[in-house]
Amino acid sequence: MNERKSTIVNIGSLSIGGPNPIAIQSMTTTDTRNVKDTVAQIRRLENAGCQIVRVAVPDVEAAKAIGSIKKQISIPLVADIHFDYNLALIAMQEGIDKLRINPGNIGSRKRVQMVTEMAKEKNIPIRIGVNAGSLDHRILEHFGGATAEALVESALEHVRLLEADNFDQIVLSLKASSLDVMVEAYRQISSKVPYPLHLGVTEAGNHEIGTLKSAIGIGALLLDGIGDTIRVSLTADPVLEIEAGKKILRVLGLLKDRIQIISCPTCGRCQIDLIELARQIENNLISKEKNLTVAIMGCAVNGPGEAREADIGIAGGKGCALLFKKGQVIRKIPENRIVEELLEEIDNF
Repeated sequence: MNERKSTIVNIGSLSIGGPNPIAIQSMTTTDTRNVKDTVAQIRRLENAGCQIVRVAVPDVEAAKAIGSIKKQISIPLVADIHFDYNLALIAMQEGIDKLRINPGNIGSRKRVQMVTEMAKEKNIPIRIGVNAGSLDHRILEHFGGATAEALVESALEHVRLLEADNFDQIVLSLKASSLDVMVEAYRQISSKVPYPLHLGVTEAGNHEIGTLKSAIGIGALLLDGIGDTIRVSLTADPVLEIEAGKKILRVLGLLKDRIQIISCPTCGRCQIDLIELARQIENNLISKEKNLTVAIMGCAVNGPGEAREADIGIAGGKGCALLFKKGQVIRKIPENRIVEELLEEIDNF
């Protein structure tokens, strides 16, 4: 896996970029003006493992609710603002941890300067969020559509406005629903600016297809060493976004405090009910915070080899399984005891 070194940006108590781990974030679906419901949803997201949460700020009432929300949550809060610089100023006065606003869309240079001056004073970073569905017509005409190059140029134009005010606490996102456009845009921008990158596929879809698209797009970039924080955008309960994000990082080995599971697809050689065993084992391990690799293999063809590569695992036999630990066979387990004994060994590992 390659490694791109980005600058470090502090979002409240959390730092992204540089050597910091990839942060997982989401966005609330509640009306931000409804503080009670918004706080309740954020707490659900916190419990699921969300590290940064964003709220929509469509008007002054929503901006003024930020202070009350902040007092009742423990993760950094981001204000999502479009066009109205005044909402950004109110959000910062209310204690927001980060702004998501595009400086080129808020009017005059004076307005941009008012935002950057307060952001510098309060040490609040700004995410420039470029989206393929809302590019300026001038850029669309120049590049012949919402291409990767168009996304990059839009992002750079916004960056120049902030840099003109000596503002460098910048995070960038270049999102598209087209995977090839999204991946190429991030690859291009990563070599042009040092700022942390927020990865995501916009309008990805429902839980199933959206998770799949996001895993492909986000995963490809993370394998390139590109990306500092991720959001899996789903037309679903936002808690599912966090679960999907954790799964992506877990599969790539980037979530160090979670168990990695290796399991085979089974075939006609398998003589135990591996599908049901794997389901039970995975369900029991999903919330455990251990840095372990567990192998769940169906037979003696690839099983022993894969199990030896794992910290602990099983390889199926006829109505039984061999338990391996650090490459060594520990004992044989009857099929009706596999789940119980493997979980016990993992707990004691």
